Amino acid sequence: MLNKTNTIKSISKILSSNDLGLTGGHQSGILVPKRKEILSFFPKLDSKQKNPRFLITFFDDSNFGWEFSFIHYNNTFFGGTRNEYRLTRMTKFMKSNNLKVGDELILISENSNTRISFKRNTQQAQGRLKLSTEWKIINI
Repeated sequence: MLNKTNTIKSISKILSSNDLGLTGGHQSGILVPKRKEILSFFPKLDSKQKNPRFLITFFDDSNFGWEFSFIHYNNTFFGGTRNEYRLTRMTKFMKSNNLKVGDELILISENSNTRISFKRNTQQAQGRLKLSTEWKIINI
């Protein structure tokens, strides 16, 4: 279950080329910053376990469930080099919705229901593309 305290109901991310897998990098999924207010949206993971993960089903506007994996690649504490959070297994969702660089991905948790939505980047259609790849909290 997400967001047990219901203090954060929604977070969003403007999608970058890297998020969409367009850069040819080997990373998997969207990087989630280690900011407390963003991480508190997701379930707490066991830091004593190597690369702990939690499967989350988000429902889209058609009520179709998409299962993503929230993972803490923490192998730096086990002799490796990575220490980052990612949201993975999102490729099918992004492709099926034809998401592009500059579109906004929106994750919502309310009363134990998890939803996913997106907004098209209207500036992109007008020939102006302004990107901010920061995650942000949306007050609903």
